[in-house]
Amino acid sequence: MAEPGALPTGFGELEVLAVGTLLLVEALSGLSLNSLTILSFCKTPELRTPSHLLVLSLALADSGISLNAFVAATSSLLRVFHRRWPYGSEGCQAHGFQGFATALASICSSAAIAWGRYHHYCTRSRLDWNTAVSLVFFVWLSSTFWAALPLLGWGHYDYEPLGTCCTLDYSRVDRNFTSFLFTMAFFNFLLPLFITVTSYRLMEQKLGKTGRPPVNTILPARTLMLAWGPYALLYLYATFADVTSISPKLQMVPALIAKMVPTVNAINYALGSEMVHRGIWQCLSPQRRERDREQ
Repeated sequence: MAEPGALPTGFGELEVLAVGTLLLVEALSGLSLNSLTILSFCKTPELRTPSHLLVLSLALADSGISLNAFVAATSSLLRVFHRRWPYGSEGCQAHGFQGFATALASICSSAAIAWGRYHHYCTRSRLDWNTAVSLVFFVWLSSTFWAALPLLGWGHYDYEPLGTCCTLDYSRVDRNFTSFLFTMAFFNFLLPLFITVTSYRLMEQKLGKTGRPPVNTILPARTLMLAWGPYALLYLYATFADVTSISPKLQMVPALIAKMVPTVNAINYALGSEMVHRGIWQCLSPQRRERDREQ
Protein backbone atom coordinates (compact mmCIF):
# COMPACT_ATOMS: atom_id res chain seq x y z
CA MET A 1 0.00 0.00 0.00
CA ALA A 2 1.09 3.60 -0.56
CA GLU A 3 2.97 5.53 2.08
CA PRO A 4 0.84 8.45 3.28
CA GLY A 5 3.76 10.87 3.61
CA ALA A 6 5.32 10.83 0.14
CA LEU A 7 4.47 10.79 -3.54
CA PRO A 8 3.38 7.19 -4.21
CA THR A 9 5.92 4.74 -5.58
CA GLY A 10 5.60 4.24 -9.32
CA PHE A 11 3.71 7.50 -9.92
CA GLY A 12 4.88 10.92 -11.02
CA GLU A 13 3.05 14.17 -10.33
CA LEU A 14 1.53 14.23 -13.81
CA GLU A 15 0.22 10.69 -13.43
CA VAL A 16 -1.33 11.47 -10.04
CA LEU A 17 -3.02 14.51 -11.57
CA ALA A 18 -4.24 12.43 -14.54
CA VAL A 19 -5.79 9.80 -12.27
CA GLY A 20 -7.30 12.53 -10.10
CA THR A 21 -8.83 14.19 -13.16
CA LEU A 22 -10.33 10.90 -14.34
CA LEU A 23 -11.75 10.25 -10.87
CA LEU A 24 -13.22 13.76 -10.83
CA VAL A 25 -14.93 13.22 -14.20
CA GLU A 26 -16.34 9.87 -13.02
CA ALA A 27 -17.49 11.39 -9.74
CA LEU A 28 -19.26 14.39 -11.30
CA SER A 29 -20.87 12.25 -14.00
CA GLY A 30 -22.18 9.71 -11.50
CA LEU A 31 -23.36 12.35 -9.04
CA SER A 32 -25.16 14.37 -11.72
CA LEU A 33 -27.03 11.46 -13.29
CA ASN A 34 -27.95 9.77 -10.02
CA SER A 35 -28.98 13.06 -8.40
CA LEU A 36 -31.38 13.59 -11.30
CA THR A 37 -32.73 10.07 -10.75
CA ILE A 38 -33.26 10.68 -7.03
CA LEU A 39 -34.84 14.09 -7.72
CA SER A 40 -37.24 12.57 -10.24
CA PHE A 41 -38.46 10.07 -7.61
CA CYS A 42 -39.04 12.89 -5.15
CA LYS A 43 -40.85 15.11 -7.63
CA THR A 44 -42.79 12.61 -9.75
CA PRO A 45 -45.65 10.74 -7.96
CA GLU A 46 -45.89 8.15 -10.75
CA LEU A 47 -42.43 6.86 -9.84
CA ARG A 48 -43.26 6.23 -6.20
CA THR A 49 -43.88 2.52 -6.66
CA PRO A 50 -42.32 -0.54 -4.96
CA SER A 51 -40.39 -1.49 -8.11
CA HIS A 52 -38.90 1.97 -8.49
CA LEU A 53 -37.95 1.99 -4.81
CA LEU A 54 -35.31 -0.62 -5.70
CA VAL A 55 -33.96 1.67 -8.43
CA LEU A 56 -33.90 4.53 -5.93
CA SER A 57 -31.84 2.36 -3.56
CA LEU A 58 -29.36 1.72 -6.38
CA ALA A 59 -29.17 5.43 -7.20
CA LEU A 60 -28.43 6.27 -3.56
CA ALA A 61 -25.70 3.60 -3.40
CA ASP A 62 -24.15 4.81 -6.65
CA SER A 63 -24.25 8.39 -5.40
CA GLY A 64 -22.23 7.17 -2.43
CA ILE A 65 -19.66 5.59 -4.76
CA SER A 66 -19.42 8.86 -6.68
CA LEU A 67 -18.94 10.84 -3.46
CA ASN A 68 -16.16 8.40 -2.56
CA ALA A 69 -14.57 9.03 -5.96
CA PHE A 70 -14.90 12.79 -5.46
CA VAL A 71 -12.95 12.58 -2.18
CA ALA A 72 -10.29 10.48 -3.95
CA ALA A 73 -10.11 13.03 -6.78
CA THR A 74 -9.66 16.02 -4.48
CA SER A 75 -7.09 14.16 -2.37
CA SER A 76 -5.13 13.45 -5.56
CA LEU A 77 -4.68 17.18 -6.09
CA LEU A 78 -3.84 17.76 -2.44
CA ARG A 79 -1.38 14.86 -2.46
CA VAL A 80 0.60 16.42 -5.32
CA PHE A 81 1.10 19.65 -3.38
CA HIS A 82 1.25 18.35 0.21
CA ARG A 83 2.72 14.86 -0.40
CA ARG A 84 0.30 13.24 2.01
CA TRP A 85 -3.23 11.90 2.44
CA PRO A 86 -5.00 14.97 3.85
CA TYR A 87 -7.53 13.26 6.15
CA GLY A 88 -5.35 11.18 8.47
CA SER A 89 -5.65 7.51 9.44
CA GLU A 90 -9.18 7.91 10.82
CA GLY A 91 -10.21 9.58 7.57
CA CYS A 92 -8.79 6.61 5.68
CA GLN A 93 -10.86 4.19 7.75
CA ALA A 94 -14.00 6.28 7.22
CA HIS A 95 -13.34 6.57 3.49
CA GLY A 96 -12.76 2.82 3.19
CA PHE A 97 -15.91 2.01 5.14
CA GLN A 98 -18.10 4.43 3.17
CA GLY A 99 -16.77 3.24 -0.19
CA PHE A 100 -17.07 -0.45 0.69
CA ALA A 101 -20.59 -0.10 2.13
CA THR A 102 -21.95 1.76 -0.91
CA ALA A 103 -20.19 -0.59 -3.33
CA LEU A 104 -21.80 -3.63 -1.67
CA ALA A 105 -25.17 -1.84 -1.59
CA SER A 106 -24.86 -1.10 -5.32
CA ILE A 107 -24.08 -4.74 -6.16
CA CYS A 108 -26.90 -6.10 -3.98
CA SER A 109 -29.38 -3.46 -5.21
CA SER A 110 -28.70 -4.56 -8.78
CA ALA A 111 -29.52 -8.14 -7.76
CA ALA A 112 -32.69 -6.96 -6.00
CA ILE A 113 -33.80 -5.11 -9.14
CA ALA A 114 -33.18 -8.25 -11.23
CA TRP A 115 -35.31 -10.35 -8.88
CA GLY A 116 -37.98 -7.63 -8.75
CA ARG A 117 -38.20 -7.50 -12.53
CA TYR A 118 -38.47 -11.27 -12.76
CA HIS A 119 -41.23 -11.21 -10.14
CA HIS A 120 -43.10 -8.43 -11.98
CA TYR A 121 -42.87 -9.69 -15.56
CA CYS A 122 -42.89 -13.47 -15.06
CA THR A 123 -45.28 -14.01 -12.18
CA ARG A 124 -47.67 -11.28 -13.39
CA SER A 125 -48.06 -10.01 -9.83
CA ARG A 126 -46.94 -6.56 -8.74
CA LEU A 127 -44.21 -6.16 -6.15
CA ASP A 128 -45.80 -4.94 -2.92
CA TRP A 129 -44.44 -2.25 -0.61
CA ASN A 130 -43.66 -4.61 2.26
CA THR A 131 -41.45 -6.79 0.06
CA ALA A 132 -39.70 -3.82 -1.56
CA VAL A 133 -39.01 -2.04 1.73
CA SER A 134 -37.78 -5.29 3.27
CA LEU A 135 -35.41 -5.85 0.34
CA VAL A 136 -33.99 -2.32 0.56
CA PHE A 137 -33.62 -2.56 4.33
CA PHE A 138 -31.82 -5.92 4.05
CA VAL A 139 -29.49 -4.63 1.29
CA TRP A 140 -28.33 -1.65 3.34
CA LEU A 141 -28.18 -3.50 6.66
CA SER A 142 -26.12 -6.32 5.12
CA SER A 143 -23.80 -3.89 3.30
CA THR A 144 -23.21 -1.85 6.45
CA PHE A 145 -22.55 -5.02 8.44
CA TRP A 146 -19.92 -6.37 6.04
CA ALA A 147 -18.27 -2.95 5.63
CA ALA A 148 -18.02 -2.55 9.42
CA LEU A 149 -16.22 -5.87 9.97
CA PRO A 150 -12.77 -4.53 8.91
CA LEU A 151 -13.19 -1.75 11.48
CA LEU A 152 -13.74 -4.46 14.10
CA GLY A 153 -10.68 -6.48 13.17
CA TRP A 154 -11.83 -8.94 10.49
CA GLY A 155 -10.03 -7.50 7.49
CA HIS A 156 -8.40 -4.07 7.37
CA TYR A 157 -8.71 -0.79 5.45
CA ASP A 158 -5.58 0.89 4.10
CA TYR A 159 -4.39 3.22 1.34
CA GLU A 160 -4.57 2.09 -2.27
CA PRO A 161 -1.29 2.25 -4.26
CA LEU A 162 -1.91 5.84 -5.34
CA GLY A 163 -2.54 6.90 -1.76
CA THR A 164 -5.58 9.00 -2.66
CA CYS A 165 -8.29 6.57 -1.53
CA CYS A 166 -8.67 3.69 0.91
CA THR A 167 -9.96 0.17 0.44
CA LEU A 168 -9.52 -3.34 1.81
CA ASP A 169 -5.82 -3.96 2.45
CA TYR A 170 -5.04 -6.86 0.13
CA SER A 171 -1.28 -6.57 0.80
CA ARG A 172 -1.73 -8.37 4.14
CA VAL A 173 -1.95 -11.96 2.97
CA ASP A 174 -2.84 -13.78 6.19
CA ARG A 175 -5.56 -16.08 7.43
CA ASN A 176 -7.59 -13.10 8.69
CA PHE A 177 -7.72 -11.46 5.25
CA THR A 178 -8.26 -14.71 3.35
CA SER A 179 -11.17 -15.87 5.51
CA PHE A 180 -12.85 -12.47 5.31
CA LEU A 181 -12.32 -12.16 1.56
CA PHE A 182 -13.80 -15.53 0.59
CA THR A 183 -16.75 -15.25 2.99
CA MET A 184 -17.54 -11.69 1.91
CA ALA A 185 -17.11 -12.47 -1.80
CA PHE A 186 -19.55 -15.37 -1.66
CA PHE A 187 -22.37 -13.42 -0.01
CA ASN A 188 -21.77 -10.03 -1.67
CA PHE A 189 -20.50 -10.80 -5.16
CA LEU A 190 -21.04 -14.40 -6.25
CA LEU A 191 -24.54 -14.73 -4.76
CA PRO A 192 -25.83 -11.36 -6.13
CA LEU A 193 -24.27 -12.18 -9.51
CA PHE A 194 -26.00 -15.58 -9.51
CA ILE A 195 -29.35 -13.97 -8.64
CA THR A 196 -28.91 -11.35 -11.37
CA VAL A 197 -27.91 -13.80 -14.10
CA THR A 198 -30.55 -16.36 -13.14
CA SER A 199 -33.39 -13.81 -12.91
CA TYR A 200 -32.70 -12.31 -16.33
CA ARG A 201 -32.12 -15.71 -17.93
CA LEU A 202 -35.47 -16.96 -16.64
CA MET A 203 -37.05 -13.77 -18.00
CA GLU A 204 -35.56 -14.47 -21.42
CA GLN A 205 -36.83 -18.03 -21.38
CA LYS A 206 -40.35 -17.08 -20.31
CA LEU A 207 -40.84 -13.87 -22.24
CA GLY A 208 -38.70 -14.75 -25.24
CA LYS A 209 -41.45 -17.02 -26.52
CA THR A 210 -43.91 -14.14 -26.72
CA GLY A 211 -41.52 -11.46 -27.92
CA ARG A 212 -38.60 -9.33 -26.80
CA PRO A 213 -38.24 -8.87 -22.99
CA PRO A 214 -39.33 -5.36 -21.89
CA VAL A 215 -35.98 -4.64 -20.18
CA ASN A 216 -32.33 -5.17 -21.04
CA THR A 217 -31.47 -8.64 -19.76
CA ILE A 218 -27.79 -8.64 -20.74
CA LEU A 219 -26.24 -5.34 -19.62
CA PRO A 220 -26.88 -5.63 -15.83
CA ALA A 221 -24.98 -8.92 -15.44
CA ARG A 222 -22.20 -7.75 -17.73
CA THR A 223 -21.89 -4.53 -15.75
CA LEU A 224 -21.43 -6.48 -12.51
CA MET A 225 -18.83 -8.74 -14.10
CA LEU A 226 -16.85 -6.08 -15.93
CA ALA A 227 -17.04 -3.44 -13.18
CA TRP A 228 -16.32 -5.54 -10.10
CA GLY A 229 -14.60 -8.53 -11.69
CA PRO A 230 -11.17 -6.79 -11.88
CA TYR A 231 -11.33 -6.07 -8.13
CA ALA A 232 -12.28 -9.71 -7.49
CA LEU A 233 -9.37 -10.95 -9.60
CA LEU A 234 -6.93 -8.62 -7.85
CA TYR A 235 -8.04 -9.79 -4.41
CA LEU A 236 -7.96 -13.42 -5.53
CA TYR A 237 -4.43 -13.00 -6.91
CA ALA A 238 -3.33 -11.41 -3.63
CA THR A 239 -4.38 -14.52 -1.69
CA PHE A 240 -2.15 -16.84 -3.74
CA ALA A 241 0.78 -14.67 -4.88
CA ASP A 242 2.82 -11.61 -4.01
CA VAL A 243 0.70 -8.65 -5.08
CA THR A 244 3.78 -6.41 -5.22
CA SER A 245 4.70 -8.23 -8.43
CA ILE A 246 1.87 -6.24 -10.05
CA SER A 247 2.81 -2.65 -10.86
CA PRO A 248 1.11 0.07 -8.73
CA LYS A 249 -0.41 1.58 -11.87
CA LEU A 250 -2.02 -1.73 -12.81
CA GLN A 251 -3.32 -2.16 -9.26
CA MET A 252 -5.22 1.16 -9.64
CA VAL A 253 -7.11 -0.02 -12.75
CA PRO A 254 -9.86 -1.93 -10.84
CA ALA A 255 -10.62 1.18 -8.74
CA LEU A 256 -10.90 3.40 -11.82
CA ILE A 257 -13.18 0.88 -13.55
CA ALA A 258 -15.40 0.49 -10.49
CA LYS A 259 -15.91 4.24 -10.20
CA MET A 260 -17.61 4.15 -13.63
CA VAL A 261 -20.43 1.97 -12.27
CA PRO A 262 -22.68 4.87 -11.10
CA THR A 263 -22.74 6.38 -14.60
CA VAL A 264 -23.39 3.05 -16.34
CA ASN A 265 -26.13 2.10 -13.86
CA ALA A 266 -27.83 5.49 -14.19
CA ILE A 267 -27.92 5.12 -17.97
CA ASN A 268 -29.18 1.53 -17.81
CA TYR A 269 -31.72 1.66 -14.97
CA ALA A 270 -32.85 5.30 -14.98
CA LEU A 271 -32.32 6.86 -18.41
CA GLY A 272 -33.13 3.49 -19.98
CA SER A 273 -36.57 3.48 -18.34
CA GLU A 274 -39.17 5.50 -20.21
CA MET A 275 -41.05 6.41 -17.02
CA VAL A 276 -37.92 7.50 -15.12
CA HIS A 277 -36.65 9.31 -18.21
CA ARG A 278 -39.95 11.19 -18.41
CA GLY A 279 -39.77 12.01 -14.70
CA ILE A 280 -36.27 13.47 -15.09
CA TRP A 281 -37.40 15.69 -17.94
CA GLN A 282 -40.36 16.85 -15.89
CA CYS A 283 -37.99 17.85 -13.09
CA LEU A 284 -35.76 19.74 -15.54
CA SER A 285 -38.71 21.41 -17.25
CA PRO A 286 -41.30 22.83 -14.82
CA GLN A 287 -43.45 24.06 -17.73
CA ARG A 288 -43.69 20.55 -19.09
CA ARG A 289 -44.67 19.23 -15.65
CA GLU A 290 -47.49 21.75 -15.45
CA ARG A 291 -48.71 20.79 -18.94
CA ASP A 292 -48.72 17.10 -18.00
CA ARG A 293 -50.76 17.87 -14.88
CA GLU A 294 -53.30 19.85 -16.90
CA GLN A 295 -53.67 16.98 -19.36
